[in-house]
Amino acid sequence: MTQKNAFQTQYLADYRPYPFRLHETRLRFRLDDHATVVDSQLDLTRQAEGPLVLDGGAGLKLLRLAIDGRDLAPDQFTREGETLTIADSALPAGGFTFEASVMIDPGANTAFEGLYLSGGMFCTQCEAEGFRHITFYPDRPDVMAPFRVIVEGDQPVLLSNGNPLAQEPGRAEWHDPWPKPAYLFALVAGDLVAISDSFTTRSGRKVALNVWVRPGDQDRAGFAMESLIKSMKWDEDVYGREYDLDVFNIVAVDDFNMGAMENKGLNIFNSKLVLASPETATDADYERIESVIAHEYFHNWTGNRITCRDWFQLCLKEGLTVFRDQQFTSDMRSAPVKRIEDVQTLRARQFREDQGPLAHPVRPDHYQEINNFYTATVYEKGAEVIGMLKRLVGDDGYAKALDLYFTRHDGHAATIEDWLKVFEDATDRDLTQFKRWYTDAGTPRLRMDEDWSDGRLTLRFTQHTPPTPGQADKPARVIPIALGLIGPNGDEVRPTEVLEMTEPSQSFSFDGLGARPAVSVLRGFSAPVVLDRDLDDAGRAFLLAHDTDPFVRWESGRGLALNALQAMATGGSIDAAYIDAIGHLAGDDTADPAFRALCLQLPPEDEVASRLADAGVTPDPDAIHAAHGHLARAVAEAHEPLLDRLYHEMKVPGAYAPDATDAARRALRTVAMARLSLLDDGARAAQMFDTAGNMTERFAALTALIRAGKADDALARFQSEFSANRLVMDKWFMIQPAASRPDQAAAITRHLADRPDFDWKNPNRFRALLGGLAANHAGFHAGDGGGYDVTADWLIRMDAANPQIAARMSSAFETWTRYDAGRRKKAGAALERIAATPGLSRNTSEMVSRMIAAAS
Repeated sequence: MTQKNAFQTQYLADYRPYPFRLHETRLRFRLDDHATVVDSQLDLTRQAEGPLVLDGGAGLKLLRLAIDGRDLAPDQFTREGETLTIADSALPAGGFTFEASVMIDPGANTAFEGLYLSGGMFCTQCEAEGFRHITFYPDRPDVMAPFRVIVEGDQPVLLSNGNPLAQEPGRAEWHDPWPKPAYLFALVAGDLVAISDSFTTRSGRKVALNVWVRPGDQDRAGFAMESLIKSMKWDEDVYGREYDLDVFNIVAVDDFNMGAMENKGLNIFNSKLVLASPETATDADYERIESVIAHEYFHNWTGNRITCRDWFQLCLKEGLTVFRDQQFTSDMRSAPVKRIEDVQTLRARQFREDQGPLAHPVRPDHYQEINNFYTATVYEKGAEVIGMLKRLVGDDGYAKALDLYFTRHDGHAATIEDWLKVFEDATDRDLTQFKRWYTDAGTPRLRMDEDWSDGRLTLRFTQHTPPTPGQADKPARVIPIALGLIGPNGDEVRPTEVLEMTEPSQSFSFDGLGARPAVSVLRGFSAPVVLDRDLDDAGRAFLLAHDTDPFVRWESGRGLALNALQAMATGGSIDAAYIDAIGHLAGDDTADPAFRALCLQLPPEDEVASRLADAGVTPDPDAIHAAHGHLARAVAEAHEPLLDRLYHEMKVPGAYAPDATDAARRALRTVAMARLSLLDDGARAAQMFDTAGNMTERFAALTALIRAGKADDALARFQSEFSANRLVMDKWFMIQPAASRPDQAAAITRHLADRPDFDWKNPNRFRALLGGLAANHAGFHAGDGGGYDVTADWLIRMDAANPQIAARMSSAFETWTRYDAGRRKKAGAALERIAATPGLSRNTSEMVSRMIAAAS
């Protein structure tokens, strides 16, 4: 089975600097739902001979082109596809001003790329290449300039980047003095209200802060403001970075392809990452809002003041900023729990990516559609690479290198080579080999073997990275291995040290040991690798009980659970080792409740399937699902009194607060409830649903009721109460296919998609329903192919309206080749049907063709 597409491929090796220097951009918008006029003036200086080439989408209706005020004749320019070319003969020898007037139709823009309407509000999304759908421009990140913007319209609030110069009814003027690329441009105009505050920087400047929302939503925007202020303070304290404008605006938008966007001084957010109240948002929602507010604010320096030279360098801003927001959340909440959650995300999304047809390096060397590379590899693995670098050079070396990075590259568009060079210069290290983490795809497998003799422990490590598409052979990488030794009595006999592995095979010895220790390896998940070692369940149980490193304790329990699920899914029986060990941990009242809650959760079914596939066994989704249910019930039966105690003791008294301490107690209480509901036919879940005073417990109870098959009344009540709240109803649409019986998941998805309130053109609603089905491992991979078919139907429909969303959701199919022949046939047919769709977008075509190629 093969599938090709005819779209042009972009290559990193083809990069050339833009032959003109842009000094200033001036824009004027005359807003209209279907006939917005955009006037632009670009002050340019020629840097090399040749024509002026600008980007411009097919939706731009050309009204006027001019150079230095003189209209261009038809024979002085050509327009082909998304390219406008001004003949060299029409350009002055030195500096000049290019002028363009175009008309665009925001109301017809269902792709939500460029300028579009969301519920009557004008807003923009220009990353990665959306600005070309607004006007003609050198739409590339290495072309940077200050912007002056005039916005005219009858909307009460008219916003753009930078500082306000003039504001009056129907007109506003904004000036952003800091050079920026077009992808950071933003405009918002609509009926909005703000909650406002201020922040005084460490140098004494007062910054006006606003979170803009639709009228009626302002009572749910307070936590976002609190998070912004904490972020600004943290960035000053930890990185020495001070905000550089007089105002910082955040706007909540209902229709948005991404989570949020870091536009300079005017961050645009998906509403779900701004609006929160105890009645409508879970603890996870609150933590996510805090994290993403921080992430976008941190981009002010790592992304805006220093941007990426080209889109191949996307990880330069995203990996670094994800690492920074992870540090922030660790400081605001539980650092060990945050680290474990980050590893869970990495394994669930990025390891899966590395193991399939969509694998690519952290810095890819080619693409057809850059929007397809906003991936877990760029973001999460990119952050892991930063973490490894920090671990290798130490805290002081990292701080010194970052200071040099900000000093050397402020106001510039940088590359991965620039990034590594500041570390080399600041720490006197050669990072040539380390760079392979950026250029080589795939997850390394790290094998550890032990030898014990006469008080000496020798550890032999070998590394191997399996082939990925386009990269067959992978040289050895630098792998930092954080390691400690635990004595037979449970005491730590050797504290954490970092071994630096650089060879395909390498040994390390430890002398003077009185007894053979247990090896606590890959502490803190010091490198994004798969660790293989000969460790039996007794050894894992020992580490779970005694290790001082929270990650290794969690990982040991995870290993016990995976072993049990793998055995049960292939015909084996339940192993009591996991059940006994997890009971001891859950009952340890000295341990963080959030940590205990994490350890009580079973590995997701997709991870079990991956484990079986690695072992050369074809995964059976139905058998995995059954094993998952049996093991969860066995834990509940073995520890019912303990779970009942936790259910009652972890109840948080008083009013709801989204802080880490209370959230940790709720996390453990809801896990206990979910387990107990397996024994009482959902009675405990029904009780929690009826009495919960917050969305965290209420939604956890609803999930448990769906799994128990007792949710009809709760679902109806939930819908009745929240039918007018779009974000809460997204949860309602998501959880039904996600938590339903696998044999019903596809039918439930089709039924919900037929509802009039399934606003499929809204990205959040579409992601909720189709993402819920994809999250149901056995449901999506149902043997009758129903999960594949309904997903393909909706991807084809969405592609015609919003190619970005369709392409990203198509990744649900990325592991299709690891299943049995019957499922492969049905999934392959669904992919071929998508690929054969007339007019299929470049976005979806690239993704689907790569997945189809995995079968050949």
